[in-house]
Amino acid sequence: MLVYNRQTKKLHREDEYGETTLRFLYSTVLGRFLLKLIVARPFFSRLRAKYQRSPKSKKDILPFALKYHIDMAEYEEAYTCFNDFFIRKRAIENHSETGDLVAVADSKLLVYKIDENLKVNVKHSCYTLQEILNRKINIESFRDGYCLVFRLSVSDCHRYYFIDDGMYLKRYRVKGLLHTIRPIAGKYRVFCRNQREVSYLKTENLGNIIWVEVGALLVGCIQNHPQKHFKKMEEKGYFEYGGSTILVFLRNNVKIDEDILKNSKKQIETKVKIGERIGKIIDSCN
Repeated sequence: MLVYNRQTKKLHREDEYGETTLRFLYSTVLGRFLLKLIVARPFFSRLRAKYQRSPKSKKDILPFALKYHIDMAEYEEAYTCFNDFFIRKRAIENHSETGDLVAVADSKLLVYKIDENLKVNVKHSCYTLQEILNRKINIESFRDGYCLVFRLSVSDCHRYYFIDDGMYLKRYRVKGLLHTIRPIAGKYRVFCRNQREVSYLKTENLGNIIWVEVGALLVGCIQNHPQKHFKKMEEKGYFEYGGSTILVFLRNNVKIDEDILKNSKKQIETKVKIGERIGKIIDSCN
């Protein structure tokens, strides 16, 4: 998968985590049978998570950090298990200015336009917003808006942060399976079949937005904090083991940075850091 690095202004190909295993599961008859019967079921990810929380898993930390070039200087040094390391925090520097639209996670970003029929084509699959939300919510204001897809890979910090000041209007969980969110699982329409958590937020500058955390293979646990009100760049929650995705639906009141739009049209992800500017708010709701 091609990823654009904004700092070096170069493209690089990201190594697929568990590529051989994923190819077996999604491209062979036996693999698809195991996927349907066992692997995509939430209990499988819960069993894996149980090991990741055990002291025995501590030995996996250093090899993992070395393999995925994780700079441990950014993080705490003492972890009792692999899960503690995986949900690690790092110091966040917020250099955004008033009116900046910012990245909510260390991730790879794609941006898609929501059409007039409230549909969005994400990674070669067409979804209606209603399918993704799995509940009737007022979504009329999102016509011609944007869908921001933040994909977190295994090497990323798995904590995510609010995009603006505001408050919760509604939140709920949608039960589902746990397929990988990689392109190899595209035909499974993962954003309307996987387990997910939906937040309907009223924000100060962006108006009402919809935020969806999508669980994935080995990510059976989405942990959101219980606050009612929040501030921009305050931590919203985190994913436990595995890579996963955040979908943020915005109205047509933002201007996305040109490099991100250009890359997204070519299905090239742009690497972003928490708090990094990805656009401007052009119609503040103040």
